[in-house]
Parts: sequence; C-alpha cells; structure tokens
Amino acid sequence: MITERVKQQFIDIVGSENYDDSKAGRLVYSYDATPNFQSLPDAVIAPRNTKEVSDIVKICNEERIPIVPRGSGTNLCAGTCPTQGGIVLLFKHMNRILEIDEENLTVTVQPGVITLDLIQAVEAKGLFYPPDPSSMKISTIGGNINENSGGLRGLKYGVTRDYVMGLEVVLANGDIVRTGGKLAKDVAGYDLTRLFVGSEGTLGIITEATLKLIPMPETKKTMLALYEDLEAAARSVSAIIANKIIPTTLEFLDQPTLQVVESFVNIGLPTDVKAVLLIEQDGPAEVVARDMEAMARICREQHAISVQVAKTEEEANNLRTARRSALSALARLKPTTILEDATVPRSQIANMVKAINDIAKKYNVTICTFGHAGDGNLHPTCPTDVRDKDELHRVEQAFEDIFAKAIELGGTITGEHGVGVMKAPYLEWKLGKEGIAAMQAIKRALDPNNIMNPGKVFAKSTRKRVVVTR
Repeated sequence: MITERVKQQFIDIVGSENYDDSKAGRLVYSYDATPNFQSLPDAVIAPRNTKEVSDIVKICNEERIPIVPRGSGTNLCAGTCPTQGGIVLLFKHMNRILEIDEENLTVTVQPGVITLDLIQAVEAKGLFYPPDPSSMKISTIGGNINENSGGLRGLKYGVTRDYVMGLEVVLANGDIVRTGGKLAKDVAGYDLTRLFVGSEGTLGIITEATLKLIPMPETKKTMLALYEDLEAAARSVSAIIANKIIPTTLEFLDQPTLQVVESFVNIGLPTDVKAVLLIEQDGPAEVVARDMEAMARICREQHAISVQVAKTEEEANNLRTARRSALSALARLKPTTILEDATVPRSQIANMVKAINDIAKKYNVTICTFGHAGDGNLHPTCPTDVRDKDELHRVEQAFEDIFAKAIELGGTITGEHGVGVMKAPYLEWKLGKEGIAAMQAIKRALDPNNIMNPGKVFAKSTRKRVVVTR
C-alpha cells in the first residue's frame, strides 16, 4: 500500500501528470498478453530519465514497495502482471534512439523504443538488427532484453542476448551501474550484461542499452514447402541442418494453424496439406541461390509434395506476415488462447511434434503447433475457454506432459517467452534444486528486499494460471 506521504514523494520526482493511481489507470496495467492473470498495481509511474528511475527505486527499496518494469505488455508468461501490487514502471517517455554509431556498428537506445522502429531506423543506414519477435510492431527493446526475445531469424542470427553489448541498469538500492560497452572484446570481471538479459526485471531496471548491428544482407529469398505428413516436415528441418545449411528462417505451421491463419490473412495459403515449412535465406546472391536450391532438393527428398520460391518481395512479405499472424489468428477461435514454447534440440523436432499430437489426443484438446522449427522452438497453442473448468484442467495436464517430454528429449520449458509466473512451477524440472538455489542466491544478493518484480521466476506452489485480485 502506498501512503499519502510516499505518493507525494513520487509526484515530487515525476510530476503529477506521470503518477496515476486511479482505478481506470491501474486497471489498464493489471494484466499483460498472458491469459487468465490479472492483479491491480497500487500506482503507475512514468519516469522521464535514469535519475528519476533511481530516485523511485530508492523510495521503493526503503518502503518495501514492489516494482514491475513494463514495456508494451506483450509478455506471454505473466511476467509483467503486478501479482503483488506495488508500482508499474512505464517507459513511455524513455523511448529515444540515442545514437546510431556507424563506425562501431552499434545503436544506443532507451528501453521504451519500439522494436520495429529501431529495425527501420538502422536499416535506413544500411545496417541490420536481426532479432525480430513476432510482436516487434508493438514490443519494446526493454521488454525484449528482459525476456531475451527470439524471433523468426533466430536460427541464423541468434536472440536478443547475442546483440546486447552494454547496459545501464538501476539496481534495487537505486545505484546506477553500466555494463559492457562498444567493445568487441571485454572480459573485465563477471559478465553482468548477460546476467541482466533475460532476468525478467527481477534483478534491476534497464534504462539504456547499447546493441550490436551488422551489415545489411545483400539479398534474400523465401520458399514454401508443403507436406502431407507432419513428421516428414519435421525430418526436413533436421536434414537441412545436417547438410550444414543454416537458413535465416525455418518456420513450421501445422494444418489447423494454416487453416486459421489463411482465413485471417487471405493470401492463398494452402490449407489442404498437413504442414508447411517457411524457409528463407539471405546473404550474397550466389550463396542464397545455392542454398535455396539445396534446401528445395532436401525437402523433396523428405517427401514434400510441393516446393515454391516466392516470385516477388511482396509475395515473400505476405508469407512472413502470415507466419507472424499465427497467434492473432488462433486467438479468434475461442475466448482463451494458451500459447507455450517448449524447445528441443533440432534433431528432436520430429519426435516432439509427434508427442504433441499424441498428448492432444490423450487429453481430448485441440493443439495447433507452429514455431521456429529451425532452432527447435515450437509453439503448441491451445484455443480454450477459461469458463470450461473441465477442459481447462485437461489443457493444464496436456501442457505439463509437453514440458516433461521436452525435457526428456534434452530440451527446456521455455525458449523465448520467459518463466514469469506461468512457467515458475516447472523451472526446477529443468534446473534441479541446486540450479534454483544458485539463482535465488543471485536474486538475494542484488535484491535483498525482494522488490524487483517479486513473485516471478521462483514458484511458491504448483498452482498455475490463477487469477490474482487485489
């Protein structure tokens, strides 16, 4: 609870226009994109600079007030739901691209910058920022860093962590630290930059980031391979990688997903096949041509019934847009859409796809599967209705089985959506008690009063997807 005295302290820092404790204002930030979680914060505060963030954090640490940093709320693990009240920290004022350094191939930004705005700004200078989460039109760089977001280009180019060179972070006691920088090499002490990336706001507040850029690829081609057999599509993924070809994008959509996506985007996607692979390659023209020819051959050898290369950039962009629209399209089927991201080694994609289908039959639920097959990151998605308690229980059981299977196959419970609240009960399955203890020791050292996004990552019970009210 925020007292009148503390409220006035916050207002003195940010101004009354940037402090909101109205019921309507708090309600807007009581949930994120995760289904079935909601909890009211005590206030919403929008700082204008790093010093204001530091001053706010010092008060919160003194008064034991929880802080939840928030970007655009596209989070899919309830990581930005203020389950313990406190304040939601918004970065709508801290949304500037501070510098594009063409000599060092870096860009320095504030956390509130929209991902697509950053991508377009650097591309205008012939440079390339590869991480491309499907939410990039609205997600922020701060959110991407806190979740270590991936994207369609992750197979070839990696994830957000691979492009974060330096950070400015406000710690739980209000101290401001800088990590890394514009250096190709830097082994001075612990790698604090990588520690904060993916920490989901539980260790500190990111207020600035220096990101790595690379030259824009010379050319790009896009291909669609159609299959009558799900496992044949999955085998193609493994075969392409085994042939030492690393495409930019290697995406998988099953038939139920295809049908829903086509009805949403209406671009002529085939809906009478069991699965498709969306494959892209970029780089020098001769390399792209050679790789596309080789991948087309491999897909045919694995019994693809059709392999088609996009004839124009418009056609290719339509295919990419269709894939990015998968979640939005599936969300139209039922009132509640639960999307997960079990990840396995690429060589186990076929086994994981088969297991997901078997688990769906076992629990009599609908599961549509799509995702970044090239890096083993599948998104089994279940359209359901939270009001149907029996079906929701079966959905819970199905996803527990899916997580268990992923770990059995050498995988993990989350590839890019984070742990938050939803995956916290399963984290010990992946890390073991010793791993959890090590993480908790880091948390206690940096945030002894547990004000930084408390209740996330570390589970207190095995209850999942509960609605928290305040």
